[in-house]
Amino acid sequence: MRVVSGQTGGGQILRTALSLSALDGRPVTVRDIRSSRPTPGLKRQHCAVVETLAKICEATVSDVSVGTETLTFEPDVPTGGEFTVDIGTAGSLTLLFDALLPLATVIDEPLTVRATGGTDVRWAPTVAWYDQVKLPLLAHFGLDAALRLDHTGFYPSGGGEATLTLTPSTLAPITIPIRGTLNAVTISSKASTHLRKANVAERQAIEARRLLEADGHEVAAQTVSTVESASPGSSLLVRAAYDSTVVGFDALGEKGKTAENVAAAAVNTFRKFHASGATVDSFLADQLLLWLALCGGEFVAPKLSGHVETNREVISRFGYDIDVCEEETGLIRCSAPSS
Repeated sequence: MRVVSGQTGGGQILRTALSLSALDGRPVTVRDIRSSRPTPGLKRQHCAVVETLAKICEATVSDVSVGTETLTFEPDVPTGGEFTVDIGTAGSLTLLFDALLPLATVIDEPLTVRATGGTDVRWAPTVAWYDQVKLPLLAHFGLDAALRLDHTGFYPSGGGEATLTLTPSTLAPITIPIRGTLNAVTISSKASTHLRKANVAERQAIEARRLLEADGHEVAAQTVSTVESASPGSSLLVRAAYDSTVVGFDALGEKGKTAENVAAAAVNTFRKFHASGATVDSFLADQLLLWLALCGGEFVAPKLSGHVETNREVISRFGYDIDVCEEETGLIRCSAPSS
């Protein structure tokens, strides 16, 4: 029985441990789940991850409830099929989907998961980032996955709805040692109907374009949309496509933050990345470690974040060796041998 400590991190430790357990079929116990957080143990969105993986893998799981700090997950073989999940809060759908993506490498028939919760919320990638950045990048290496957004869900009410479909996939090594030339920059701006009179979606896009063009970047395309949602909110994604990689930088609107400040936050993050030699953005850096473990490869991250360190430690508990080397520039080169 593998034992993983969740004391030094958040939900990512749980998601990584359960995903890897589901893949190799060996049980795992995760203890001290989020014990260093102000509210330790599982939150509703974490329970949804456990429950969904348990259904797909027909797993035996110990107590799964809000506040649980130790659980044991004993999986059977993951199956395809259709599943429905309601997080019940504005908990992130993209983080739920992230725990499921690796199953594409072991299922023998399509898997479809329809989930309700938050699509554009703090501390998680937005659906736009997931659909326009992560999935296309992994598709380049063989992942067959599709995401459909039906309703947008902002904090605090959630109510967003999206469907992830996975098809059995064989991935090549995730090899992105250099990024090459910047080929295209695009903008996706979205706001709820509550903010229509203030033209928030349009203002976010206009300011992002102005800032990017002032830096000499031509904006190849932009989408501006106003959406129905239970709570007011907005989001913006600046997506950059290079020869060998695609990256994205998103920002969320919130009370007291102008549309122009939302745009500046996303563009400034892009500026920092573009000035570096990194090949993946900060969201992808820690998320791709699991894929390095499974498929091998190499990429360059902007910095050695706490998420990278904790995720690497969890992955090592499953017998995978990922080399993380800090270069003189401060960038982090992550690599693993091909399986």
